[in-house]
Amino acid sequence: MPSIAITTLNARYIHTAFGLRYLYANMGKLQTDTVLLEFGIQQRPIEIVEKLLQQEARIIGFGVYIWNVAEISSVVAILKQISPDTLIVLGGPEVSHPPDLPTVAELADYIVTGNGEISFPNLCEQLLSELKPPEKIVTGKMAMLDALAPPYAHYTDTDIRQRIIYVEASRGCPFKCEFCLSSLDTTAKPFNLNDFLWEMDILYQRGARHFKFIDRTFNLKVDSSVAILEFFLARLSEDLYLHFEVIPDNLPERLKQAISQFPPGVLQFEVGVQTFDPDIQQLISRKQDNHKTAANLSWLRQHSNAHIHADLIAGLPGDTLAGFGVSFDKLFALNPQEIQVGILKRLRGAPINRHNDNYRLRYDPHPPYAILSTRDISFTDLQRVTRFARFWDLIGNSGRFATTLPLIVADQPFDRFLQFSDALYALTDSTWQIALKRLFELTFSIVTETLAVPPADAMAALAEDYRRSGEKSPPMFLQQAATAIPTKRGVANKRQKQYL
Repeated sequence: MPSIAITTLNARYIHTAFGLRYLYANMGKLQTDTVLLEFGIQQRPIEIVEKLLQQEARIIGFGVYIWNVAEISSVVAILKQISPDTLIVLGGPEVSHPPDLPTVAELADYIVTGNGEISFPNLCEQLLSELKPPEKIVTGKMAMLDALAPPYAHYTDTDIRQRIIYVEASRGCPFKCEFCLSSLDTTAKPFNLNDFLWEMDILYQRGARHFKFIDRTFNLKVDSSVAILEFFLARLSEDLYLHFEVIPDNLPERLKQAISQFPPGVLQFEVGVQTFDPDIQQLISRKQDNHKTAANLSWLRQHSNAHIHADLIAGLPGDTLAGFGVSFDKLFALNPQEIQVGILKRLRGAPINRHNDNYRLRYDPHPPYAILSTRDISFTDLQRVTRFARFWDLIGNSGRFATTLPLIVADQPFDRFLQFSDALYALTDSTWQIALKRLFELTFSIVTETLAVPPADAMAALAEDYRRSGEKSPPMFLQQAATAIPTKRGVANKRQKQYL
């Protein structure tokens, strides 16, 4: 039986624990005495405990993140009741910034902060030799990247067939955006490019086609970015999918040329815009050229097949509801395929916490620690934006309402969709478990009654969207409205008859 178990709880089955694989790859002589186990946050804690104790490991190390800290707390509490002599070691972002620690830290025997590839194996060697460190908190040591064993061989064939394959060509970030833990890095450091591409080729030969790069700044060094894109261009296939996080204001011509060669469905770019407000950008130490950002997003939409997933953050210090709306409208006008409306979270150790008092940033004490109110945005309005974000995913990002969305937003995207969101919540009292057919019916009601869209126009647009959805049974308004509503040049009646 292994002496060491390393484990974590993933948010979904499709995810893989990249950090655990790095840890396992660098366990050295202890690797043969180590087992890697992954669970999901949906699993019952007591069942996870049972599976962990079946390993009879003397040490269990947990990777603790904002998305699993509550569930890991439950698992560790049960473990300590049943097997108090099992040594519990915690690592990961949620426990790396003492004294700001979650309550599960009180139950742990040891905590490794920061990077664990050197410090965790050293700690395990000490513990297994009965040489217990005097301090509970062990500061993780930063390894030279060329000294790290790569993790990629520890993706199983099942991982490659069924799950996301995370990779990184560089580690760290040179920027200092205060809402992000990467702002604590001194710079971005690249892995040896030839070695990295060699590992990617092995994964590709094993059948990997879905690569998610976790580099915070993929397009920071253009030579490396172009080389990686050219590597995959030489291996294009119908099922190849590449996800990158990109800096929005750095898209030189050589990089554009490489991007433009990819066909549809291969590239997804996660573009962190966050805000277009220059005063807020300065306040949170974010360097972003808004003009270049807008120009680059426009170029990507007009001259490439990349799918753009652009991020905004609501609740930043100094922002207002109206100010956030201005940023949303500017981003909407640039026409990315998706706009991810994120709600500011309190990350332990993030420099943005220095603004908590001046801007009265109040966070939910429970993970994921979402912002509840600020000096400039009330609790009620932040709840409205939270619902806006959920309904935007259902209507704006899903692609199911492509014909209807322009009628909803018209020439005031944020204000009108906020009205739509408020009305939808008033009718459902929920942001979840709204059946698609019911969503179409509610949308017809809201756009005609709240947003004053002519019923014939609304029915024609929704009929087209519903037809593309593939659903068979039409919503009630499509069944009833054809004879009850005057149509515009007969379009609504004509499209509706497809369902009758």
